[in-house]
Amino acid sequence: MTADSTPALVKQADADGPAPAGPSAARGPRARNTKAYLKYVAAKIAGAVVSLFAVLVTSFFLFRLIPSDPVKQMTGGRRVSAEQLESLRHQFGLDQPMWQQFTSYVKDALTGDFGTSFAYHAPVVDKIVEKLPATLLLTGTAYVLYSLLGIWLGTRTAWRNGSASDRFNTALALTLYSVPSFWLGLLLIIVFSVGVGPIPGMFPTGGMSAGDGASGFAYIMDVAHHMVLPVITLVAVGYAQTLLVMRSSLLDEMGSDYLTTARAKGLRDDTVRRKHAVPNAMLPTFTLMFVNLGHVVAGQILVETVFSWPGLGSLFYQGLSTPDLPLVQGLFFVFATAVILANTLADVLYPLLDPRVGR
Repeated sequence: MTADSTPALVKQADADGPAPAGPSAARGPRARNTKAYLKYVAAKIAGAVVSLFAVLVTSFFLFRLIPSDPVKQMTGGRRVSAEQLESLRHQFGLDQPMWQQFTSYVKDALTGDFGTSFAYHAPVVDKIVEKLPATLLLTGTAYVLYSLLGIWLGTRTAWRNGSASDRFNTALALTLYSVPSFWLGLLLIIVFSVGVGPIPGMFPTGGMSAGDGASGFAYIMDVAHHMVLPVITLVAVGYAQTLLVMRSSLLDEMGSDYLTTARAKGLRDDTVRRKHAVPNAMLPTFTLMFVNLGHVVAGQILVETVFSWPGLGSLFYQGLSTPDLPLVQGLFFVFATAVILANTLADVLYPLLDPRVGR
């Protein structure tokens, strides 16, 4: 309650008599909190809409800075007459003024139409839907594994701060977090696909399956076999980030008075950690998990490319090589939208975990 509002409330109380007690009195603060929360949510959603429009504009102009002619790239270096090149430019709308291309792109994108791929001669939306399951399978599996592993190890290392296991896990996490994911993937291919010394090549070098027509359980095992190395690459980098954030957050909580009070009441150390310290330390990790959730759709472009995984990341890399403007524009917008929506969802849910936010 602010100082400016106190006189008005006092006058109102004098005029109307004593304030009512009971449930009706409690509804006042709850109503104010609900109104504040709804106002907070509306502001976050409005910010997300503005961000999406900014991404829409950026996705159009960004890839037109690439110094390459898409039409000439599509011809594959073959000798093509000027009339044929002009016909292709007209077919894909590249002969129109830039402002007209932009307005057409925005109008179509708002209806979910990202145009036709130059390279695949198919709607961009269809290509995205075709490749999306492979990306969700790979990055979704890695996301679940590295989130659980990072939270568990981050909690253990922080609670045993200064121990040998803490020093080892922290050093390993810092090392893996600093390693480029594509370099780690290449190293795993050299060691476990090609084989080094006594280590034989145990896993395929790339792809999603052997393509031998297997079905049923045999196909599932084949896909799982191909997933091992790319999943390990994603988990190694992702768990390191989660561990470091969780460890830092829990260390900040360990000196709090409420933990000292809980121990003074005779609670076991394990109970203090699980029921008191970890739930409060989870708030920064919760935000990080939602940020990473947004990247699940985008996948890891470099990791998918290194392992030739047929997902959206590889599709984006192939689109950049042409450049296939409708394809990379559509993928860029989808990637950014996933991140923005995940961040907005985290912002909306955060006040439910920490009432200090959004009040």
